[in-house]
This record gives sequence, structure tokens and C-alpha cells, in this order.
Amino acid sequence: MSKPLLTIGNKNYSSWSLRAWLMLKHAGVAFDEQRIALFVEGCQEQLLACSPAGRVPVYRDGDLLVWDTLAIGEYLYEAHPSLWPVQREARARARSVSAEMHSGFLPLRSAMPMNIRAAGRSVALSAALEADIARIKAIWRELRARHEDGGPWLFGQYSIADAMFAPVAFRFLTYGVGEPGTVDEYMQTVVRDPLVQAWVRDSELEQEVIAAYEVGA
Repeated sequence: MSKPLLTIGNKNYSSWSLRAWLMLKHAGVAFDEQRIALFVEGCQEQLLACSPAGRVPVYRDGDLLVWDTLAIGEYLYEAHPSLWPVQREARARARSVSAEMHSGFLPLRSAMPMNIRAAGRSVALSAALEADIARIKAIWRELRARHEDGGPWLFGQYSIADAMFAPVAFRFLTYGVGEPGTVDEYMQTVVRDPLVQAWVRDSELEQEVIAAYEVGA
């Protein structure tokens, strides 16, 4: 029987691909991965051949196709319940902040794209961008204060919420966003994760440069 297949984009730039990949890895799923280089000739045809949405990530498990990162996470949760917190209220809160990340923070995404190889970048801080940054810091502070006794992750133990916010840690590091204490400590928890480090090593081997994601001076 063949392994499930996760189709992803460039590891240096594709934040949604990173999220789904981390969910699978932390769940202990053995899977194959297929990388499609984005924003190059023929990539859209390749994407549409993999998913009706024409986007990554997309997860194929036998005859079943699951696309959209949160949908992939919920599908995995049914077989791997450790991906959400055990306690009902914590699970609802984890789903809430994950959905907020999924649908919101557009100024942050636009102004500070994920670019793992980049460092020391800076961008103009609009009021909307500052509000996004402040909200994310507040989420991290609140959740770590609630769950600090359970482990180093947002809800103590690793959950889908940590996968959802992992690309933000890279954005903050690239663009010099931080805050002593909980915020910086959580970012270091994310980037020191051995699975994240494996993704970073792969990203450093990529040759493609996506100009639209090379933001900041």
C-alpha cells in the first residue's frame, strides 16, 4: 500500500505548506512529499493536476484528496487526536486562534512574507501591521501563561495551533520583531524544533527566488 502524499510549494516561502507538513510530522505520519516550485512556468498546470483548488498544500490519502491546511489538520485529528488539546475548552480555544490565523492577519502576510533564508530585513510599520503584530504577541502571551506548566508549546503539548503560527515565528525573525520574555522564548521553541530545523535545511538548498517575497531592505 502506497504512502499518503503531501504536495507542497517552495520550502523557503510557502507558509501554508510548512503548516501542513508540521502537522503530519508531529502526528508521526509516514508520507511522501512532492514539491512544486511556485511562480515558475508551468507551475499552475502542475498545481491544478494535484488539486481542484490549484493551490498547495494538498494531501492525498489513497483515493481521498484533502486540500486547505485546516481541513488537512482536521482530517489528521480524527486518527491522531493529540493534534488538538485533550480538554474541551482548550481545544475550542486552539481551534479559535488557528482559525484566526487562517483567515486573518492580512497586513502581516502582505508586508512580511515568509522568507526563511532572509535575515535583517525591515519594512515600514503601518497601523494595520502593528495591530497584527500586537495581536499575535497577545495570543502567545495569553496561551503560554495558561499552559506553561504543561510544556513549551502554546497549549503545553504540541498542537495544530503551533503549526499554524510557526511561519509567523520566521516572519518575526526575518523582520526583527520580538519581545523579551514569553514572545522571544516561544519563537525559539518553534525554530529549535528538530522538525522545523529539517525543513529549514531543505529550504536552504533551494535555488528559486520569488521576487514578490523578497521584501524589505
